[in-house]
Amino acid sequence: MDVKDKIQKILDEDINVKLALHGGGAELTSFEDGVARIRFSGACASCMSQTDTFDEVVKALIMKSVPEVRDVMVDDAVSDELLDFARKILSGKI
Repeated sequence: MDVKDKIQKILDEDINVKLALHGGGAELTSFEDGVARIRFSGACASCMSQTDTFDEVVKALIMKSVPEVRDVMVDDAVSDELLDFARKILSGKI
């Protein structure tokens, strides 16, 4: 199992189960040079406790479980889907 698969397994089986209880989730957007980038979705994307959840749940569990990961960072870039949706609204297609 490669590193991305290990991280994804942790997200699917541990982290997202907990986050789903609050209407949210997390996804791996990239893994390069030992750094995993995670994007929150749903209610977790705008939660005031996002930083605490990230540090205490997401980052802690991934760092503990996957020794190849040297850091975990929040990916707060706007998704392509959201940009497409905004373009449709602005062009009057929605």
